Amino acid sequence: MNFDHGAGSNGGNRVRMQSNRNMSPQPDEKGIQRTGRFMMIMAWLGGLLLLTLLFQDFLETRQNPNAKPLTRVGGEGHNEVVLERNAQGHYVANGLINGYPVTFLLDTGATDVAIPEALAERLRLQRRHGGISQTANGPVAVWQTLLDEVGLGTIRLTAVRASIVPSMPAGSPVLLGMSFLKQLEFTQKDRQLILRPPG
Repeated sequence: MNFDHGAGSNGGNRVRMQSNRNMSPQPDEKGIQRTGRFMMIMAWLGGLLLLTLLFQDFLETRQNPNAKPLTRVGGEGHNEVVLERNAQGHYVANGLINGYPVTFLLDTGATDVAIPEALAERLRLQRRHGGISQTANGPVAVWQTLLDEVGLGTIRLTAVRASIVPSMPAGSPVLLGMSFLKQLEFTQKDRQLILRPPG
């Protein structure tokens, strides 16, 4: 009798244990699917963002291949700055005006360095006498000013004459004209412009 009672008791325990296993929580399949879709969407967005940044960098390089102008030692032992033409055939390069970073567009047809009015205000340039300047688009009003220092690569020139041009759109590159360039020796070869201080 005791034997039968013990067996019955163990059997009841097995039933209860099996019942408990059946009551254990099942994986939330819908939750897993939602998580999978979310991770896939995030991966796509990350990929699109990366492609956008790479394409933007590609366009900026085509527009301004001289973000860091190349400096090398020339044949006579002098430092010279080498600029590459951009996709439009212009020489665009990053540089400095009074220590402030700017983008230059080299323009041998401009008498002075030409600066948009918005940039001149940020640089707190002093306006001297006003006047009229003849440009490819006709006469425009300008203010004369003097730049303490203009830098392009390793080239640094001081007391450079410039014009503040109110009609230039904000964000336009600074036209690096002859008031800067005439103080340098420069030669053009293939798609490169080589500038050096006079020997």
